[in-house]
Amino acid sequence: MTVPEFQRQKSKGKKLVVVTAYDALFARIVEQSGIEAILVGDSLGVVVQGNSDTLSVTMDDMVYHTRLVAGAREKALVIADMPFMSYQVSVEDAVRNAGRLIQSGAGAVKLEGGVAMLDRVQALTRVGIPVMGHIGMTPQSVNQYGGYRVQGREEAQAEGLLADARALEAGGAFSLVLEAIPAPLAKAITEAVSIPTIGIGAGPDCDGQVLVLYDLLGLFDEFSPKFVKPYAHLKADALQALRRFKEEVECQKFPSDLESYQ
Repeated sequence: MTVPEFQRQKSKGKKLVVVTAYDALFARIVEQSGIEAILVGDSLGVVVQGNSDTLSVTMDDMVYHTRLVAGAREKALVIADMPFMSYQVSVEDAVRNAGRLIQSGAGAVKLEGGVAMLDRVQALTRVGIPVMGHIGMTPQSVNQYGGYRVQGREEAQAEGLLADARALEAGGAFSLVLEAIPAPLAKAITEAVSIPTIGIGAGPDCDGQVLVLYDLLGLFDEFSPKFVKPYAHLKADALQALRRFKEEVECQKFPSDLESYQ
């Protein structure tokens, strides 16, 4: 899956599927499932590092995890998040840090923000770095929003998001993540731009969908947004396995002759 092929899926009418991964094992599992796009998300700050938000994730964190995922993939498009303060300060920072992610194996980068980030998107595309935009509820702005809240419910805000989407497309973004916005607005944005829209909490009319792997596998349950649907319950399975192991060690059932060298 290349960036141009990713873009062509919209005109083909084929829904795009994107899943996060942060290490080699899960990257292989995601790819073996047939999913062709992997996002190395700064969501690792919450589900891997145990923080309350994504703001403490560093460039070194993203480079490390991008290298793990990219080293394990065979055909999937790897998109790496640009973490907080890696691109907001200046265009030069954006280009330098995006370049580090590409050198670590990413095929594209993702950054948050609309018109305000247009010069960053333009600068990155000028030097050959594909950019996925991200508008709506942008987690790196959580303090500005006063929490994780649906965006675009008011008419003026909805018009602003539509303008953001058009500007990012004009600036060279190859795709857009639409997060936590009303479904009718996501539909309007999807119809207004020629590049694919990837929804997360944005209804069924986007060109594709993305979920955090730990959410859809049922591994992370400290909080669950409305848009999350668990397709497995691996935390419960893991707890059951660990309790059985503990019990068998304490009762001297493990290791048996089968697990011992003679």
